[in-house]
Amino acid sequence: KDDFAFSYNLVKNVGYFSSNRDGNDDIYQADAICNFNAITVVKDKETGRELEGAIVVLLDSKQKEISNNTTDFNGKTSSNLTCIKKYLGQVSKSGYENETFNVEIPEDAVGLDFKVDVALTPIKPIITDREVILQPIYFEYNKSNITAQGAAELDKLVQVMNEYPNMVIDARSHTDSRGADNYNLRLSDRRAKSTVQYIISKGIAKNRITGQGMGETQPKVACTECTEEEHAQNRRSEFIIIKK
Repeated sequence: KDDFAFSYNLVKNVGYFSSNRDGNDDIYQADAICNFNAITVVKDKETGRELEGAIVVLLDSKQKEISNNTTDFNGKTSSNLTCIKKYLGQVSKSGYENETFNVEIPEDAVGLDFKVDVALTPIKPIITDREVILQPIYFEYNKSNITAQGAAELDKLVQVMNEYPNMVIDARSHTDSRGADNYNLRLSDRRAKSTVQYIISKGIAKNRITGQGMGETQPKVACTECTEEEHAQNRRSEFIIIKK
């Protein structure tokens, strides 16, 4: 079209131009395109390590969700936002305290990528007279491999055992009541042994850590028709203190 005489108002952030695009010469308004990428990088507050799998939710000034993403292996998530001056972020990850942050975007940053670093505080293990309590240790279905989430929790146990050089631990793996008894016992025993091997691989002497699978023999919640929450409570790892 025959667009001409473009003028831009820096105060109101709006443009005007003349055109005959509808058959007559007229003045049109042009609104600025203010897309930008809101980049959030999530790290462990103590180690500085990038955290994969953290959930980042962005909300506008009216608390309406505008983005919900999960961080990649670099601890990063990116959301494309349009024409917004400020937003609220909420970050969560298993084994860490939730974190919130507020962002107010400077005028000169509109149209550019806007990066925010967020540090999550790891939840410390609870040490009682009987056991070291960690966050739940998750395994893949029907497998005994240590997942990244499980490794992050077991690293906390390693730290505790380094702080208490005389501590001896018995790692006990439990399943829920679903599945055959013998199958559950074998699976839990493999998981307990994998746990022990991981702890030893981190420099803990092998005479300080043992492991055994308990299957479904010692449920935390005794139930016949268990709910999913009750199954989850029974499907657990325990770290019993043999010697402190």
